[in-house]
Amino acid sequence: MDPKLFNRQLLKWHKSHPRPMPWLGLSDPYKIWVSEIILQQTRVEQGWNYYLNFTEKFPTIRALAEASQDSVLKQWEGLGYYSRARNLHATAKEVSVNLYGKFPDKHEEMLKLKGVGPYTAAAIASFAYDLPYAVLDGNVFRVLSRYFGIHTPIDSTKGKKVFAKLAQKLLSKEHPADYNQAIMDFGATQCVPKNPDCEKCPFQEDCVAYRDDLIDLLPIKEKKLKKRTRFFQYLIFNQGDQVWIRKRVEKDIWQGLYTFPLIETKGMIDQRELLKNKNFAQLLSTGQASIAQVSRPFSQQLTHQKIHGVFFEIQLSQPKEDFPEDWKLIPRNQLADYAFPRIIDLY
Repeated sequence: MDPKLFNRQLLKWHKSHPRPMPWLGLSDPYKIWVSEIILQQTRVEQGWNYYLNFTEKFPTIRALAEASQDSVLKQWEGLGYYSRARNLHATAKEVSVNLYGKFPDKHEEMLKLKGVGPYTAAAIASFAYDLPYAVLDGNVFRVLSRYFGIHTPIDSTKGKKVFAKLAQKLLSKEHPADYNQAIMDFGATQCVPKNPDCEKCPFQEDCVAYRDDLIDLLPIKEKKLKKRTRFFQYLIFNQGDQVWIRKRVEKDIWQGLYTFPLIETKGMIDQRELLKNKNFAQLLSTGQASIAQVSRPFSQQLTHQKIHGVFFEIQLSQPKEDFPEDWKLIPRNQLADYAFPRIIDLY
């Protein structure tokens, strides 16, 4: 298809299907950057309020740089993929210190920033500076693979090159920001993953996937995500009106967030099995504490893991100070001041 004709049809569709979002029309690279990082793994509907709250709390890149990591993660709480927030914070510090608070205005310079990949750099370059760089996210991959009938896996090295070249060829050089927004919105609302409304699609006549009944097969992914199931036994040590928590510093899920101390097991265990657990016994003897309550199981589905958790409310019979050094004793009514994984919020 003629790229100009593709552009005209796409922009015509977009004009009649406006999609209001609080970051649209902005030229501030900082706020565009924040919105794009939020939207990397989050639907617009979920990310909307997070964006508003985050930019209200940290209105400039310098404000973000000067914030503590705990406050940044607290603002991000519930969005998941917390490495996004940690990278935002680290990059804000880098820009604030090394670039005097000015976000780069060159695509190649953006790519040097932590957490800024080809998609994010292209989005900021086009939306903030109107530079001709095509975005390539999941929505764009889907639209292009279906329309052109491309069977090359989108997560393969060859596929990434094929789609990047095609996306750049189709990009409107005169209106790159409008085009990029249009094709992402088209994939998000019209050419959706399941059951797209092809009868109302302006590209139906020339769409290879529609013609050859490939809608449910495209795009193709080469790698299948390996999923694992984990079992966390949360230990809520109550000491009067205080409770013990700890920050997760290990390179694992929820790094930087707070949790109650936990023991990971191969499966769910009950109160009797917990008392026999050697890791629990190392923390304290059964004579120093009593298990006051055991919760029902809770679950949280992550992209590559499913977490099952049970909460054991443990009442300490006497004050205890020899817990691990990385544990922190806080008033229970201050728990809301700390960022926790969603599974703990469920409890």
